[in-house]
Amino acid sequence: MNDSQEKSARDTVENPLAIAQTILDGFNKHYQIFREFSDEALSCFERADWARVSAIGKERILGYEERVSEAVEILNRRFPSAAEHAEWWPGIKAAYIALLMNHLQSECAETFYNSVACRVLHRTYYNNEYIFWRPALSTEHLHGSSPTYRSFYPPTFGLRRCLLQALTEFNIPNHFQDLRRDIRRLERTIMSRRPKNWKAHPNHQLQVLSSLFFRNKAAYVVCRLVNGDNKQALVVPLLQDENRKLFVDTALMKAKDVSIVFSFSRAYFTVDMEVPSAYVNFLQSIMPGKSAVDLYAMLGLQKQAKTLFYREMHYHLTHSQDNFQIAPGIRGMVMLVFTLPSFPFVFKLIRDRFDPPKTSSRKDVRDKYQLVKFHDRVGRMADTLEYSNVAIPLDRIEPALLEELNKTAKSSLETVGNDLVISHIYIERRMEPLDRYLAHASPAMRRRAIRDYGQSIRDLAGANIFPGDMLKKNFGVTRTGRVVFYDYDEIAYITECNFRRIPPARNYEDEMSDTPWYSIGQNDVFPETFGPFFFPDRAGLELFKKDHADLLNADWWNGMKEDILAGKQTDVFPYSIKRRFSVCFGDDSPAR
Repeated sequence: MNDSQEKSARDTVENPLAIAQTILDGFNKHYQIFREFSDEALSCFERADWARVSAIGKERILGYEERVSEAVEILNRRFPSAAEHAEWWPGIKAAYIALLMNHLQSECAETFYNSVACRVLHRTYYNNEYIFWRPALSTEHLHGSSPTYRSFYPPTFGLRRCLLQALTEFNIPNHFQDLRRDIRRLERTIMSRRPKNWKAHPNHQLQVLSSLFFRNKAAYVVCRLVNGDNKQALVVPLLQDENRKLFVDTALMKAKDVSIVFSFSRAYFTVDMEVPSAYVNFLQSIMPGKSAVDLYAMLGLQKQAKTLFYREMHYHLTHSQDNFQIAPGIRGMVMLVFTLPSFPFVFKLIRDRFDPPKTSSRKDVRDKYQLVKFHDRVGRMADTLEYSNVAIPLDRIEPALLEELNKTAKSSLETVGNDLVISHIYIERRMEPLDRYLAHASPAMRRRAIRDYGQSIRDLAGANIFPGDMLKKNFGVTRTGRVVFYDYDEIAYITECNFRRIPPARNYEDEMSDTPWYSIGQNDVFPETFGPFFFPDRAGLELFKKDHADLLNADWWNGMKEDILAGKQTDVFPYSIKRRFSVCFGDDSPAR
């Protein structure tokens, strides 16, 4: 160590606060930019700039890693010996905790610290002394510069007036089509959800989160109705017509409807949150079935979601006894999938080699999963949590799984003490594969699932996604009964595909040939051949074609491609069309 390095080392030992402040400065810059994206989302909504809304989502995800890399570079430049002296880091962490005492995003700042420290330290030091294995500070009752939500009091001012204030205090410049009509519809919907013996308690109020939730073409007003001990969700999507005038599209109050809006198969919201933990607490009060992991992810704070998930997984391992095992179902040619039966997730890692006819590389597969992370998932693609260096106790792995791991994914494995460390892995919410679901479904459930299977393909196409491998084993059924796609190694953009009809056979020999009599380009797709992939059995295919025969026609796909190239964005609503006010009340229903 030369003289300048020794001086740097002495300075660091004497002043760990300097390193802690450097890391916190990096987080503060990240979160400032995160909030700026939220401000821009409001501007995009005002202008109906949907292309920019999509770009914001991608830039925001990439921004976190950029800020971490930037913070690591600054730290290494200012404190070049920090990486060599792991013994300094408990002191650095203690100094960092002191800096967070009044921080409004302390839980996210802890995660940012972990991201930086894990770039600098060896994996040996990934424990609670060196990084935030457990949270150091409570986020309960944090107060920002303005309230997280506003309260309105129907017993005093009337429900209609409270709804009017709730919708208009966001100061969106766009005018409403017919605000009086919309308020009346909201009031009628809320009244219809009250039980017959309902009465207002002294604490009856309408509480409205202070920021709008932006996604796709909608801005959501998220509320709860409080009456006695009851807290009732009220989620109100605001849309625009062709003249950029606002209208209330529906009012979502049923637990299932609200849960689907916040589903793991949808794009993240863009929300301006001074105190993110307060938003999560509010949302959990109206969606108790959603974990903090789910909600932090849906609010665009994916790294915080990953931190919480990893803690929950290790806590679960401590309090369970079952073992990791190969996931049931048809074996994948690209991904090795395993599960812990008592934990509702699946773990997916890329195999070292792919069986024919798969020709993708490992990089191709990772790029596809990254594409899905950035893309609008329109409720039809499962979100994934991507991790590096995940340690699993060897004694919790079934022998058959361990054998399969060593046989087909050895390049991703390292044994460290009593743990198997997997260098790269994806974790997804566990669903029942569609083929297994259909095998035991009742006739009515089967019809619904087949109809939704086709609708999922339509929704993906509307979002410019061609699934590629559309076998039923690559789709799953969620607990709410929706069909969701989860196998991404062959997805492509619709706009990159060349949809063709099969040309007529030239002669009898062509018809009897085992090989095509026509040329096939790299991106050529022949929809009329999809039938056997959808349903090899005739009865299943006929049931599918009853609602989705046009999916077997190249003209339908080319029409969708032309619309996308022309800049048209398909409307995909995260709720039933039957819930829309234009359907419930009719577009011409008078406001009385």
